[in-house]
Parts: sequence; structure tokens; C-alpha cells
Amino acid sequence: MKQIVEKHSLAIRWFHWVNFPVLGLMIWSGIWIYWANDVYRLGWGDTTIFKFFPKSFYQAFHVNHKLAQGMAWHFVLMWVFFLNGLLYVLYTLFSGEWRYLLPNHNSFKEAVQVVLHDLGLRKGALPVRKYNGAQQIAYTSVILMGAGSLLSGLAIYKPVQFSWLVALHGGYEAARLIHFVLTIGYVVFFIVHIAQVVRAGWNNFRSMVAGFEVQEVDPVSQKVTAGPAPLPAADAPLSSK
Repeated sequence: MKQIVEKHSLAIRWFHWVNFPVLGLMIWSGIWIYWANDVYRLGWGDTTIFKFFPKSFYQAFHVNHKLAQGMAWHFVLMWVFFLNGLLYVLYTLFSGEWRYLLPNHNSFKEAVQVVLHDLGLRKGALPVRKYNGAQQIAYTSVILMGAGSLLSGLAIYKPVQFSWLVALHGGYEAARLIHFVLTIGYVVFFIVHIAQVVRAGWNNFRSMVAGFEVQEVDPVSQKVTAGPAPLPAADAPLSSK
């Protein structure tokens, strides 16, 4: 027997779908800015293994000579990113959603199990919850990364007015490097997140669009036999089993 179970609230879905394109456009406009001073590479001494980014990349995507345009877009989108992130954090705090997202003492151990399971190295069933340990760590990390991007971005944007923030990062160049590394982190998160969504299938994707999942329920015991279990009450602690 199938049953419709609510999973994501309207607010969570709005924050998710606003943040996704905004962060994507910020990364793209950030590349326009980075073109003017593209100093980062992987390598040592005079040996370069990979350069961020080769000239052919800029030419192929018409990124070059768009510094002013990139800065204009980046600084406008910065406020949307900040406000959306702030409202998301406030919502999770006041709604109790943080109880599902915040990692606990079992999250890191569970995250290893999730990774092994996804790689096909572990066959056992994973804990049935709204967010597993790997998701808790990933989503909490993204929130912290957002705060880091905002602070390092302000240090780069107004280094004189926010000189104390520049000093806190270890200098202007250090703040710029931190900002760049965090951006690479978002790209990696995007790739893994989209791959996981595809792997999880339509039912999981629909929950972030419509807010519900269709689950298989045992007609005798009325217990969920497939998919995440119904959410516990907002004041209930996460199961550690």
C-alpha cells in the first residue's frame, strides 16, 4: 500500500530553489571577476599541473573582459544570497528544523557508512531518517561555507572599511584565497548533490518540488517498508540507532 508522507516544508523548498540559481550566478559572475587576476594554480615552483583557468576557457565561454559586469552582478546577488541564507538560518532555528540538520555524535560514523554504501562497498540498510549523517555534515558545512564566503567577500570588497576583517583572515591575499577555495567547495558540492539526487530518483526530487514523498507501507503493521520514515515531532531528538 502506498502512502503520501510530507517531507519538506514550503519555506525549505523556497530557500532551496532561490539559493540554487543565485549561488550558481554568483559563481559565474565571480569567474568574470577572477579573469582580471587569475593567479591560482595547482603545482609547485615553475611546474603547473592545472591553472584556474586556461585562456581557452575564458575565450570559449566569453568570460574575458567582463570585469565591471561581473562585479555589478556579483555585488547585487551578494545581498540576495545573504538575505536568503539569513532567513533560512532563522527559519531552521525557530521551526526546530535544526534538530534534523545539525550533526550529532553518530553523524561522522554514519557518514562513513553512507559513503561506503554509495560506493557499493556496504550492503547493509542505512538508518531511516529525513537526513542521514552525511547529509547533516554536508548541509551544515554549506551553511558555514556561506558565512565564510560572506565574510571573506566583504574583506575583498571593502578592504579599507573592513580592515579588521582583512586582518582576521590573515591579509587581503589570504582572504581572496579563502573566498576562491570556498567557491571550489560549492562546485564540488553541486556535482555531488546533483549526482545523489539523480541516484535517489524521482520520488526524492519530487519531495523538494511538491513537499511530499510516496512511500510503501505494510498494510498490516502500517509501518513504512521503503523510503524515509515519517518525520518525528519538532521537539523529538534524532534517533541514534
